[in-house]
Amino acid sequence: MSEDELAKDLTLTSALTIGIGTMIGAGIFVLPGTAVEMAGPLSAGAFILGGTIAIFTALSASELGTAMPRSGGAYFYVNRGLGPLFGSVAGWGNWIGLTFASAFYMFGLGEYVNAFVSVPGLALGPLSLSGAKIVALLGAAFFVTVNYVGAKETGKLQNIIVFILLGILTVFTLFGLLNADIQTLRPFAPKGLTPLLPLTGIIFVSYLGFVQITSVAEEIQDPGRNLPIAIIGSVVIVTAIYALVLLAVLAAVPNEVVAGNDTAVVEVARILIGPIGAAALLFGGLLATASSANASILASSRINFAMGRDKIVSPSLNEVHERFGTPYKSIALTGVLILLFIVVGNLELLATAGSVLHLVVYGLLNLSLIVFREGDPAEYDPEFTVPLYPITPILGAVLSFALIAFIEPFVIALCGLFVALALAWYMLYARSRTTREGVLSEYILSRSEEMPDAAVSAASSVKPDGGEYRVMVPLSNPRTERDLIELASLIAKAKGGSVLATHIVQVPDQTPLYAGSEHIERIDAESEKLLDAAREDAETFGADVETKTIISHRSFEEVFDAAETNNADLVVMGWAGDTPLSAGRVESPLDELTSSLPCDFLVMKDRGFDPSDVLLPTAGGYSSDLSAEVAEVLLDSGNDVSLLYVVDDDTEQAEGEEFLSTWAADHSLDDANRIVDTSGDVEDSIARHAENRSMVIIGATREGLLSRLMRGSLAFEVLNDVDSTVLLAERPHNRSLLERLFGE
Repeated sequence: MSEDELAKDLTLTSALTIGIGTMIGAGIFVLPGTAVEMAGPLSAGAFILGGTIAIFTALSASELGTAMPRSGGAYFYVNRGLGPLFGSVAGWGNWIGLTFASAFYMFGLGEYVNAFVSVPGLALGPLSLSGAKIVALLGAAFFVTVNYVGAKETGKLQNIIVFILLGILTVFTLFGLLNADIQTLRPFAPKGLTPLLPLTGIIFVSYLGFVQITSVAEEIQDPGRNLPIAIIGSVVIVTAIYALVLLAVLAAVPNEVVAGNDTAVVEVARILIGPIGAAALLFGGLLATASSANASILASSRINFAMGRDKIVSPSLNEVHERFGTPYKSIALTGVLILLFIVVGNLELLATAGSVLHLVVYGLLNLSLIVFREGDPAEYDPEFTVPLYPITPILGAVLSFALIAFIEPFVIALCGLFVALALAWYMLYARSRTTREGVLSEYILSRSEEMPDAAVSAASSVKPDGGEYRVMVPLSNPRTERDLIELASLIAKAKGGSVLATHIVQVPDQTPLYAGSEHIERIDAESEKLLDAAREDAETFGADVETKTIISHRSFEEVFDAAETNNADLVVMGWAGDTPLSAGRVESPLDELTSSLPCDFLVMKDRGFDPSDVLLPTAGGYSSDLSAEVAEVLLDSGNDVSLLYVVDDDTEQAEGEEFLSTWAADHSLDDANRIVDTSGDVEDSIARHAENRSMVIIGATREGLLSRLMRGSLAFEVLNDVDSTVLLAERPHNRSLLERLFGE
């Protein structure tokens, strides 16, 4: 398969099934009982109103998706448009909202299983668990485990699930229409219009997920046309299905059969079709709730990844499991929350809480579209634009926020607490770590003289204060310093930061470190020459630079202290590992056992700095994330980047292509070349594919000290096998003593 074919392998049908598959869930299989009990036949109007509100957000998501297809979906757009303060709200709201939704789906699964086998309840002291909750807990534990170990649905399986569900619901609706009695729908609104908006808030959980289509925008054929059709079409189709199914059910049987029944569609199918119909709807309910829960858990890890990349949460939350290749910490934490929500919640609470948090996110997403349009950043170039701008996104935001007011006050207060915690999290944690401003802040501060003082003051007070991104370059060899400075300058410019060139001078233990002696003055003079050259080089490459001489009784070890003292985000230094024991990691063997890195490190084995053709081997992992960030900078600078993934044989070709496609999208490397090598020999593959390339970027080894002593390390072998410049990338990572000795 060619690269172009790989990048555009999703048809319109496949994209539609992604949206429909995430929405056809417990909403239609569980909520009709609650809906009819609240509003009678008017409940069909609530599903239509919910779909209408979702349409406005779907239009905005379509434009944003064609302009900036990125992992993280709504969170990414809010964070980039409104800034990290609102990005924190969107990220946490989306994540916690998905855990509420997953708990709701699992509760629905429990109701269906319980209706079939009648699971007995369980009392544990003051805690009482119904049969449905016990099944829900078991089901949640199962799907969290499935995601933890990396098993996942394929696109083909998702298509099959959607078509089965649509087929079951179509047949069910036809039987309902054939047995319909219009008199059963009267009175259409037995309790008036009052329940309509509160009910819409409850059932809005049925419309979560359509924004997820934007995460695969660049894989869709003709995205400018097909992406909006897929997003908007999935909402329209699901809305029509919900309304038709509910009307058919209510026209075929008395309202009393449906009202308050969590498995109402099964009971109606038994009446209209018989045992076969009941079994089909029971199977459909199990399939829908399970599929939606699994998709929600999977989506939550994508959101956490994007938040970690932006330093809204700790990047360590996204550490990849050595064996399973999954962000296990994130999935485990999500699983714990789902289990907790199942224990303490009920169907209505879980549904409305998931709805409220997503309504907050959708409202912010619509506002983000307005900010992008008005701010007009250079990277914003959508292929699809919403009709009737700015009316469409304004209505989307107003309707999303307004619907929240009609939901139960307790749920509003609960979700308000989550929003407040997200704001506090940003101010107390993320603000001091994240560095990228939003388009809104950039727009206001760049026009501070024209803007109201209150707006300028507000933008300044919540502006990211992670400090300017600082790249430290320890210098010792005048022959290599220019190449190190050039690489550091490229990265600093891309991050909007500066270069700190340091000359660490080691003096004997007998020499005092305070200035004043002739010896120190001579050192300062020599150091000044080296730093002057570094300053000139950095200014030539267009980076802001500062210089510093550090006099120490240590040399190599002082680099780590200097990085921590000077708040460096990245250190770029020359290669010093000449043996298999020391090569492959940044630290010396002793430091590796006793300490952890203070920041990101890039170590260059310099054979001439030429980033024109870069090879990046990857198998996932914390250090390959840093490799990807460097590769993104080089790619955006007009250089060629090729990603390499090695599999055991030809049977794993498709799996390798899928991995690289997902990994590239997650790391903003969609324009990089992708190579899947089926030889099974990682070292040989890297050497072969590096032959005609100018640079190789490789992550730090995961081998422990003793393992490297016995077998060497991949990084050390690559260093000797290739003739091009090698960059060793290592990101800070907590490891136990056993892992430091024997590897991970």
